[in-house]
Amino acid sequence: MSEIVRRALFLAPGLAMASAVSAADRPVPRAVMVSTWDFGRVANAAGIEVRRARGSALDMVEAGGRVVESDPDNTSVGIGGYPDRDGRVTLDACVMNWNGDIGAVCALEDIAHPVSVARAVMEKTPHTMLVGEGARRFALDQAFETAVMPSPSAEAAWREWLKTSTYAPVSNRENTEWRSMPGGPGNHDTIGLLAIGLDGHMAGACTTSGLAFKMRGRVGDSPIIGAGLFVDDEVGAATATGVGEDVVRVAGSHAVVEAMRQGKSPTEACRSVIERLARLRGTAVADHQVAFLALSKSGEWGGWALQPGFTFAVTDASGATRVERAGSLFEAR
Repeated sequence: MSEIVRRALFLAPGLAMASAVSAADRPVPRAVMVSTWDFGRVANAAGIEVRRARGSALDMVEAGGRVVESDPDNTSVGIGGYPDRDGRVTLDACVMNWNGDIGAVCALEDIAHPVSVARAVMEKTPHTMLVGEGARRFALDQAFETAVMPSPSAEAAWREWLKTSTYAPVSNRENTEWRSMPGGPGNHDTIGLLAIGLDGHMAGACTTSGLAFKMRGRVGDSPIIGAGLFVDDEVGAATATGVGEDVVRVAGSHAVVEAMRQGKSPTEACRSVIERLARLRGTAVADHQVAFLALSKSGEWGGWALQPGFTFAVTDASGATRVERAGSLFEAR
């Protein structure tokens, strides 16, 4: 795609390439849980088991997040996460309940399940966010499980990166070399989870180790309510993945929920915020990936991305799960 065409697409979203139509536009069973990326399948499986045991929507998303956080092969979430440029793994997470209760942790180290610590911040403190050493001290006081990080494979990738120390995050999109690069399939593949409980109430969670080899102290959108996650029990919920700095610029997940409040479907709402980001940032995001996933109060679901390649898992009340591919502003280049 030429630079002229690319710029025209950013400036004229009505011309955006969109031949990859989201499956959410077809008649399908209503969802009770959705999660970002292919590994959302195992997260949803855990969440559905909790739902069958009459757990809440918050229980569902916490259980799903914990499964992915426990996977040593996931290089962007939990114990397998790649470190920052100083070789230290820092974890971010947040949760939001149906009635506006929220909790978050940022730059948490050596704790196996940041999503559960975020829930504890919500339920056991008068605060909504704890960061750094304070978050770690709270987690230890609450007897949360510790973990040695980085993992051997993550440390090896970091040491390989040190040979050049070039910080240039590769967009996780189709038809690029990102899958074979250090930090590749998971460089910024945050998991966001949205669920509807048996009582009809909603909740969401988001957990990540952030961009591989990021600057020490960097925090993206994932633990920020309104950016990486937002839940409104009257309307629906949304979560984000990709380059967090871009998501924060447009308060992405909140913007998606507000678009649904104005009558847009989840897919339309996600697409409208992606197009808004493209208009705002122009060619500055031409090689970035940002994606949104949304779930309405009634169980309608949808997603949209800047670049091709964003997938998400959808599970209905029967437990049937499938992985869907979202539409995108740009087709493969």
